[in-house]
Amino acid sequence: MSSDPAPQGPIRSRQDFFGALFLLVVCGVALWQASLLTLGTMRQMGPGMMPTVLAILLAILAAFLLFSSFKDEGPGLGGWSPRGVVFILGAFIAFGLAVRPLGLAVAGPLAVVLSGFASTETRLGETLIFGAVMTAFCIALFKLALGLPIPLAPWLIGY
Repeated sequence: MSSDPAPQGPIRSRQDFFGALFLLVVCGVALWQASLLTLGTMRQMGPGMMPTVLAILLAILAAFLLFSSFKDEGPGLGGWSPRGVVFILGAFIAFGLAVRPLGLAVAGPLAVVLSGFASTETRLGETLIFGAVMTAFCIALFKLALGLPIPLAPWLIGY
């Protein structure tokens, strides 16, 4: 797919510029939604602490990207394929629908494999290995370390 001609005006990397703007919009929505939750303190964090901190960190990174779009030469805006949007959103939806009845042991790799189809460069074997490793990490973190009530494989070992 062809990209835009050489950048005109002060913006030297249109892709970085519009990517940064999109990230800043996402941060704004995240901060707005997190404002409805209590922050708490550093000793006793509330449910709004983590999303607020992550949104602020992402906004800082987006600001660096925005400033670099004026300084560094970069690619223009190329065409995009709906394939990526369909498979990434499909992976989120599939995970959400599968995690309760099938558990994290099935929903995790399912989401990784589906999102892998967003690119034509993805290799199925590597994606399966990555999905297994990420699922094992998520089980260790969320189920074992944090003790969250996420079903692992209710169809096999119960909740």
